[in-house]
Order: sequence, then structure tokens, then C-alpha cells
Amino acid sequence: MKARHTIRPTPRLLACAMAAALAMGAPVVMAQSTSATVRGQATASSRVTATNTATGLTRSVQTDANGNYTVAGLPPGTYRIDVEGGGSRTVQLGVSQNVTVNIAAPSAELQTVEVIGTPQETRTSEVATYVTTQKIEALPQASRNFLSFADTVPGVMFEQTADGSTKLRSGAQNSNGVNVFIDGVGQKNYVLKGGVSGQDSSRGNPFPQLAIGEYKVITSNYKAEYDQISSAAVTAVTRSGTNDLQGSFFWDRTSDLWREATPTEERAGAKAHTSTEQYGMSVGGPILKDRLFYFVTYEGKDITSPRTISANPIAFNAPLPADLFALTGPTAAPFTEGLWFGKLTWQPDGDNLVEFSMKQRNEDEITGVDGQNTYSYGTQKSNDSTRGDLRWQFNAENWLNDAHLTYEDESWSPHAINTGIGFQFTGTNSDLRDGTVLNVGAGRDFQDKGQKGWSLQDDFTWLGFEGHTMKAGFKYKAVQINAFEQQPYNPQFFVNLPTNLAVGNDTFGEYIPYRVQFGALVPGANTRDITTDAKQFGIYFQDDWQVTEHLMLNLGLRYDYEKNEGFENWVTPQNIADALRAWPNVHGPNVDYNIENYISNGSNRSTDSNNWQPRLGFSYDLNADERHVIFGGAGRTYDRNLWDYLQLEQSKFSFPQYEIRFFGAPGFNCDPATDTQCVQWDPAYYNPANLAALVASNPNLGAEVNVINNDLKTPYSDQYSLGMRNAFTFGEEEWTLSTTLVRIESKEGIVFSLGNRWPDGSFRDPSVPGATWGNQPWGFPIPGFGTLIKADNGIETKLNQFLVGIDKLYTTQSPWSLTIAYTYSDASENRFNAANSDEHYLFDYPNLDGQPFLTSVGVPEHRVVVSGYGDIFWNMQLSGKLTLASAYPKDSVNCFDASSGNNCFFDSFKPDTTYGFKQLDLALRKTFDTGTDLKLWVRVDAFNLFNWHNWTDYDTWRGFVGVPNPTFGDQNGYNINGDPRTYKLSMGFDF
Repeated sequence: MKARHTIRPTPRLLACAMAAALAMGAPVVMAQSTSATVRGQATASSRVTATNTATGLTRSVQTDANGNYTVAGLPPGTYRIDVEGGGSRTVQLGVSQNVTVNIAAPSAELQTVEVIGTPQETRTSEVATYVTTQKIEALPQASRNFLSFADTVPGVMFEQTADGSTKLRSGAQNSNGVNVFIDGVGQKNYVLKGGVSGQDSSRGNPFPQLAIGEYKVITSNYKAEYDQISSAAVTAVTRSGTNDLQGSFFWDRTSDLWREATPTEERAGAKAHTSTEQYGMSVGGPILKDRLFYFVTYEGKDITSPRTISANPIAFNAPLPADLFALTGPTAAPFTEGLWFGKLTWQPDGDNLVEFSMKQRNEDEITGVDGQNTYSYGTQKSNDSTRGDLRWQFNAENWLNDAHLTYEDESWSPHAINTGIGFQFTGTNSDLRDGTVLNVGAGRDFQDKGQKGWSLQDDFTWLGFEGHTMKAGFKYKAVQINAFEQQPYNPQFFVNLPTNLAVGNDTFGEYIPYRVQFGALVPGANTRDITTDAKQFGIYFQDDWQVTEHLMLNLGLRYDYEKNEGFENWVTPQNIADALRAWPNVHGPNVDYNIENYISNGSNRSTDSNNWQPRLGFSYDLNADERHVIFGGAGRTYDRNLWDYLQLEQSKFSFPQYEIRFFGAPGFNCDPATDTQCVQWDPAYYNPANLAALVASNPNLGAEVNVINNDLKTPYSDQYSLGMRNAFTFGEEEWTLSTTLVRIESKEGIVFSLGNRWPDGSFRDPSVPGATWGNQPWGFPIPGFGTLIKADNGIETKLNQFLVGIDKLYTTQSPWSLTIAYTYSDASENRFNAANSDEHYLFDYPNLDGQPFLTSVGVPEHRVVVSGYGDIFWNMQLSGKLTLASAYPKDSVNCFDASSGNNCFFDSFKPDTTYGFKQLDLALRKTFDTGTDLKLWVRVDAFNLFNWHNWTDYDTWRGFVGVPNPTFGDQNGYNINGDPRTYKLSMGFDF
């Protein structure tokens, strides 16, 4: 056996060695396509053959008269490059890597520095960073969501909300703008928020982590092949079987015995029983040596999460009745998930590669249980996914074709745990009438939403022109999208506790509600399942042009088109159209919109057909050695409008929400003689059939009407970047440094605003001159209906960022790795009251025209993530991750600096705290060498080691007209971002 030794490579050799090492262990991702390319010089007019040492795949090409050669379409792995007549090299290729290997004369096999991990790719204009297999396996992690490692990339945040659900976001935009590509196929969610299918309000994982090789995160200036995106792109490749039988098993667990109490549990004086178990396996190997391979993996998750039910204080310091108090205290919410992935790989010869893969995801969980929502009031949610991908790659001398035929079936179905009636008990000091004290009984929720269909996409690469890599492709997708929703599914009775307690009503049998909200299917509306057949078509061309040995240009153009029949062919019901046209409040000189722009006749809507997207970039290698490269780019990317938003004009028509007020409720009597929505209270109304009878004669009375602008545009972002990448030696270690300036402007986000107007057409009360706040015309609904809500384009965000990435790679000679990701963000947006970044409703202003930009909530000015791992003594590995962020901006209503209560305005502020988020995680892994191929291991993870509390709730009220609120900006709640200190034990084996 040949002894391994360290050589001191030249800069060119080092760059080649680093790029070659990208596929160490498992495959990595460098672009949406997954094939790598080897090029260079060898003997003139000879054959060059690349052989995959793990699978036996061979590709062969002829060099030209000058000895130049290019071998394209190589799956990631380790290759031996042989030249006819003598000479060879061994090189490891990552996905879509372009690696230069010169073999000018016969020689022995090249011994390179063995680099474990992925360095920055220098010769690209994309703002991109890689997440390696080694980083995924080594760094501390609680969720096994492979996307959680993306926050080690500058400009990206992986967030966990209070209920444990997770999302990925980048810059000033919300998570909807993200897209994830698995083996080149987008996983976009067309119905719900979250960007990725199945990631709207889910504690689960989109894909089994064991099935992921490495992946690439692109925060801006992607190439033209990427579609349906306006924020970060994650492009990953799945693992495949080889000629060697390989597998693994893992199990990990944590529980309430291994964690500290949450702040709410500390207040309650008891911890809820909680636990998290995750387990899984993978196995892969040959079916026919060098020809047919398989890979299968499964991952399961069982979580019991802590929740604390706590009633808000009742006005006048009234005590909480005993029957309600019994429903409060610590509890827990269960979650289960099962993830399957299987893949067959067939390579009948050197020119063909066929893959078939399937993924199955099944989730069940209880949500909406916490705070003022009792367990009975919660929601049971299922989240299921099936995706299949048949891929055929054909490689010729000068070209490569990569085709995919895919299928997807996504379903998201939350519904109330109980069927019956719900009680919303109200009456707090801050809101005597409607302030929530406790929610009990059957909840509001009932939904069934998803997407199902197939697609065909093809990518063609031409290598026949020297210095050019030309790529063109198309995608056609036919998908049925549905959104079933009944809100509220169970009638909700509102009971004011202070007034009931004042007259001695203190048990369920005595409470008298003052109003009820319920829903019912409008006669003539046959279904509440709002479905559309969407046809999507995209086409692109990309030329990566190596102009000189220094300069590379990336020139791309993309066009996307989507026909949404459900939106375009919708006809506004005649009774609604007639009511809107006859409504004097929305006609006249003071009205700021034309109601005709929102009435559809089935032929006055069309697809936004101007979605051209230039994608331009450059890189300039100063010394032509890939160590100091200046890069930049500019481009436009289009996303899409979610069906969950577009379907509201249909769903609100077919299943409206009604509200009835009750005469006889203590302290809140209405007058049936003057109020058409007021009736004498009778316990018989606890029967939903009797409620439905109240509105049967006039089913539209009080029904909210949603309308959408007929000329709705597609949201997009314009992206600009300029940066430099450097490779340098510090001591004996090789490091990479990337610094980038980024500007991103996103536009045309959808916003829903109030369409009601005062009788003279004004948005503000005309009797209050100079009013710029409040005084909205809520009391002037559409005659015969209810409130009008209209949807337009309007949300915009602006982002200036400075990104710094520093990486030291793990090598066999220096077995430790360190990554530092720093992000400076100057993010602003023109939307308001955005308690979260997904806010898309605006009721305080008539529209967003001319509104000021405020600092984006949820985007800290400074954020740094330091992560690393290294081998220590006794065959152990230590890893850690430190996350620090400055204060997260909050929105507030500013009446303190206003001239009057009619001139308040939205404002933003940063809590007076040094850190908005800080957390240190550590992990220690011990591997036991059995003397065979079987490796046993055990691992301990410590999350939030110092038990730092990252508070999320602050007092946002500044005060009123010169009178300050003394507690403004103070932390005033007990919710935290992240978990308290938690330990996790893991064990498993690999073979």
C-alpha cells in the first residue's frame, strides 16, 4: 500500500485539489444541474477516459489537435482520468464542478492534499456558499432538518417559531420567496406560505437528511436555470448507491428531564412532560455491479412539546372561574413524522444514466395549543407529500441532455380537534369587550389544501464552441391546486366574563354570550373546495463564456409564463357585481380606486406575460490562478402569487362568516328593532342548524366580500452584487475569504386592504379634518353584504447587505474546520403592522401608495454565525455553533409624536438590548473502531449551553400625544425564540 504524504501544491494545483475534493464522502451540489465537467490538456489527438472508481461509469472523449479535452455529464464522485498512451490522474468531482486536470505526459498517479469539504467556488458570479456532508454530520442540530445548516451561509436565517415550526428566509423578504431544488427539481409551494412544499407552520422536515449529500445556497444572482424564486435558492443532490454495500442507523432522544424549564413553565411552577425521539436508517449498494444501484432511507420523528395554557387577567381583577381555571396549566402537543426516500440508478453504458427516485412524507400533529388556547380548542393537522422523479441523462462528445419527468402530490389538512361549539371568553383590562381571556371548546379551523400534478423539464448543454458552455432548457408543468377552507368551521360564542360574573354567572350553564360568529354554505355554491388547473411554462438560455484566462462572463435570459384558469376565468357573482356598481360610497371624486378594476366578467383578466428575466454576471481572476477573483452581477427573478391568496374572492363568496349579536347578554344589549343582526338570546342557538336558519332568508347579509385587481402582476426582485473571493495561507493553513455587497429590491407583493368608504367616498371621516389615522369606514359595508376587502400589488422591500464568509477547510493534515458567516443588513419595507414577515393585510391606510419604508421586522442589523468541528483525542470529534444577532426591529404605533390621536402613524424601533438572539451549541461524538467495516458511535449535543433567553415580546406602545408610556420597549412577555438549555443523546452505527 502506498504511503500517503503531504505535498506542497502550487496555487494552480491547490485550486484543483480543493475543487476535486468537493465530493468527498457524499455528493455535493454546485448548480441546479448535477453533472460535473473535467477539462484540460493532454496528448494531442488521443482518447481521454474518466472512470468512476465507485460505480464503474466511464466516459471517453477525443482531444483536439492542441490536446484540449472536455468530459461532461459526470455524476459526482472519485474519477481516474486516463490518457491513451500513458498518463493518469485521480480526482474527486462535485456536482456541476468545472475542474481543470492537465495530463501532458505519462506520469504516476498525482498525490493531492486530501481536503474534506467544500471551499468557496471562485469562478462564479453567483452569491453562493456550500454546506458540506461533513458539516451536516458534525455540527450540533436538534431538528434533523437539512435546511437548518443554511444559516451558516451569510445572508440566510433558519428560524424556529414558538410552536416549533421552522422556516428559511433571506434578506428583507419572507420565506415565501425561497425555493429548494432537489436533484434539479423545484419543491415550490403554490398554495401556502413557506416557499417549500409542506413547510407552512410545520415542525417537520421537507426531506430525510440521510438522503441529502451536500447542497449549495445561493442568496442572489442565480443563473437563468432557476425559476419561481425571488429570495434564496437551495440546490441539493440526493445520495446514490455504489458498488460497495453501505448503510447507517441512528437514534436520538431528549426529554423534559434533559432540559431546563421554559420561562412560562417557571411561572407556572411545573414543567410539562415532553420528549423528542428521532430515528432512521439508510442502505445502498449494487444490484448489478457497475450498472444498477439502489439507495433507501427512512427517518422518523416523535415529539411531545411543552405548552402552557394561561388565561389573560380579567378586568377589575375578577378571579378566573373554577371550571375555566381547571383547563389551564402545563400541557404538551404531540407531533409524528415519517420520511421515506428511495432511488434506483441505472447506467447501461458510458453515455446514459437513468435514475428513478420517490419521496414519501407523512406528518400528524396538534397545533394551536398554547397561551389562551386550551387543548380542546386546538387543531389536528396532517401534512403529506409524495414526489417522484424519473431522470434520463444522455452524454455525447460535445453535448449533454438532462431530462426529468416528475410527479407531486402535496396535501395540508388542519382541522379542529373537536366538533361542536367554541367559547371565546373575553374582557381584559386592555380590552374590556373583546380582549381574549381564554378560548375553550371546539376551534375554528377546517382546511384541506394542496397541489397535485406532473411536469416535464429538459436541460441541454452544448460544449462544442471553445470557451463557451451553453445551456438551454424548458419546463412545462400541469398542476391542480386546491384550497378548501371553512372558517369558522365550529360556531364561536363570545362571552364577556366581567359582565357575566357581575350578575353571578360563573359556570358553563350560566354564561350568556353577547355575539356569535359562524359560517354557512351560500345557497347555489356547490362546493367550498376552490380548485384551479395551472399550466406553467419556462424557457431559458445561459452562456458561460471564458473570454480570457482571467475573465468569465455569465450571460443568461429566462422567460416564465403561468396560466391560472381559476383566477383568469372567475366571474364575479352577479349579485355582488350589481351591489358594488350600485354602491354610492365607491363612486365619485373622492374615491381613490375604480371598482370596475375588481369586477371580473371571465374575459377581462389575462396572464402576466411580461416575465422576462435577464441574468448577467462576471468574474475576473486577477492572476488566473483562482486565488483572487472579483465578481458581480445583476438580474431579475420572478416568483408567483400564492393560490391561498387568489382563491379568497371565491371562498369568501361561497362560505361567508356571519356575526349575530344577542339581546339579553349582560352589559352588551343590542336593539333588534334597529339592528338587523341582533336577536333575542336563546340557548337554542347552541344548535348550528338554528343559527343557519337566521341567515337562510338573506345569506349575504354581513358576508365579507373579497375582490382582486384584474390586472394583478407577478412579484419579482431585482438583484445586484459586487464582491471578491480570496484564497490565502495563514500559518500552515489554507483559508478562503469572500466579501460581497448586495442590493435587492423586491416589488409587486400582494396586499389586501379595506375597500369600504365613507358616504362621500373618503377613506377617513370627513367630519374630522386633517385626520391621517383611524376613522376608517368600517361602519359602511356593502349594502346587503358586509365589509369589502380588495387585493392589489403593492408590497415592496429594499435590502442593502454586506456579506463576509471565512472558511478554513478540514484536511487530513489539519483535521479541523472553521466557518464564520457575518451579515450586515439594512432592510426596509413599506408594509405595516408586520408582526411577522408574512403580513399581507393593510387596514390602517387606503393603500401603500407613497407610504414610507420602515425597518423590516425580524431582520437584525448584525448577525454572525461561527461554526466548526475538529478531531480530538480518543477517536472523538468536537463541534460547535455560536449564533449572535443584534436586536430584532419591532413595529409600533406612534401616537406619542403625533399632533393628535387622529394623526398617529406606524413606526419601528429596536429594543434596548445588545443581543436579539444568542445561542451556543456544542456536540461531542465518540466513534468505536471494531476492526471491521462496522463503526459504532455515540454522541451528546448541548443546545443553548448557557440557557440564554432570547425574548420576543416587548411593549410596543409609545404613549399618547406627548405623554410617554414608561414601559415602552420593555420586555413584557415570557415567550422566547429558541429552546432553553437542552441535551440530546444519540447513538448509531455505519458500515
